[in-house]
Amino acid sequence: TIVDNTFSTSYHIRTLDLGIDVSIQSATKYLGGHSDVLAGVISSNDERYMVEAAKYQKIFGSLLDPMQSYLLARGIRTLDVRMERHAKNAQQIAEFLEKHEGVDRVFYPGLESHPDYELGQQQFRKGKGFGGMLSFLVKGGLNNAKFIVENLDVINLAVSLGSVESLIEHPSSMTHTMIPKEQREAGGLPDSLVRLSVGIEDPIDLINDLDQALKASLSLQNTEETLEASSAQ
Repeated sequence: TIVDNTFSTSYHIRTLDLGIDVSIQSATKYLGGHSDVLAGVISSNDERYMVEAAKYQKIFGSLLDPMQSYLLARGIRTLDVRMERHAKNAQQIAEFLEKHEGVDRVFYPGLESHPDYELGQQQFRKGKGFGGMLSFLVKGGLNNAKFIVENLDVINLAVSLGSVESLIEHPSSMTHTMIPKEQREAGGLPDSLVRLSVGIEDPIDLINDLDQALKASLSLQNTEETLEASSAQ
């Protein structure tokens, strides 16, 4: 079995302890943590597998240069405190979004409303939180979702994740735009979905930023509906 543990990292989920054979991570994300590294990690308890992986790495030359190695080592030194803050912020923001009138649904494993909440309780390390990644469905569909991600002041619009700064994106028009709408929706990715990588900023600043964008989108939606109603008369 092989799993990608990038979103949670080994800080939150020790995949090899759960019986996984091979765990991979994009070290560009949380392990580096500062949007300045391009690297990846393979982990396994199988010594033979790791020896073979090392041979392929040597043959194909996929080695980090000294500067990338330094930056990654620097990032890992602060992984513990960063992941703790990511998780605390994400929990606060998820709880805020779940109650917001402009949001239909929030997906975050730290919420009891998440379909895999009980599984998360078993797999995530006790007392360490549930990571910094969440997504939510906004009311108003495609137009409102795009409006929100494009009208934030603190949170950055970008397709990456796992950095100290908060990053937001609209999957159906950005990372997954090449997939036909029917296939996206069949896979659980509607046009109203927004993905948020929660950073380590002050959570109140992030909440206020999301709140103003969500309220503005609702106001815009109400205005458009009023104009449509007037035109129909």
